[in-house]
Amino acid sequence: MIHEFSHKRIIVMVVEATSGKPKGRNRLLTGGTPYRHAHTMQNVIELGHPLVQHHLVRLRDARATPESFRVNVQRLSMLLTYEACQDLELAPVEVATPLALAQGQQLTQRVALVPILRAGLGMVDPVLQLIPEAQVWHLGFYRDEETHQPVEYYKKLPLSEPVDVAMVLDPMLATGGSAVAALEAVYEWGAARVNLLSMIAAPEGIRRVHARFPETRIYVCAVDEGLNDQAFILPGLGDAGDRIFNAQPDLGGSP
Repeated sequence: MIHEFSHKRIIVMVVEATSGKPKGRNRLLTGGTPYRHAHTMQNVIELGHPLVQHHLVRLRDARATPESFRVNVQRLSMLLTYEACQDLELAPVEVATPLALAQGQQLTQRVALVPILRAGLGMVDPVLQLIPEAQVWHLGFYRDEETHQPVEYYKKLPLSEPVDVAMVLDPMLATGGSAVAALEAVYEWGAARVNLLSMIAAPEGIRRVHARFPETRIYVCAVDEGLNDQAFILPGLGDAGDRIFNAQPDLGGSP
């Protein structure tokens, strides 16, 4: 069964868990951003836009070269950022064009990008292309392969002056351990609002994040089937960090 509801001039179709996702995603009929998909899970926004689907399938392809993988991470990061910034606050501004004065609007909130090392670094530059004034801070975690729990090895956040909006960047939300640890650090810093941006997510990771931080909005290109017994996302896209930084040269590939 499909329900429709209005959210900030955007009509979103929500599909009950028993129905699955509608084929071809959800084209919005009036206003707002086309192909935005709201899950029955609250505060999860999956982007069903054709451009997202086009670049995501190339990101998943095991034949993709590191260069191709990085380019598609950048493209998808921009699309995620566009969606995650829909409700940033604006203030009026007047500028002089070569011909006359023009009225417009500009961002007023302080924004910080917080990539989770190392894979999150691949998402920073494209986001900065859209929000060049954003601050960039870093958190580093690696996953213990036996316990599947995050281990912190680097933390660089200021001691004061928290931003209005923080965006935690990590291409993959698997178990949710690193994401929860990162969100704990950012909320402890004092950020007023925190969003999590990922290429793909497992339902297990989403549930873990929202069990701890239900108010956090998660923006993803796709919610996958789940985790395997090694806690990797299926069908997934492999190890995003290794593929971004060409740490698996034996995989080969084609352009």
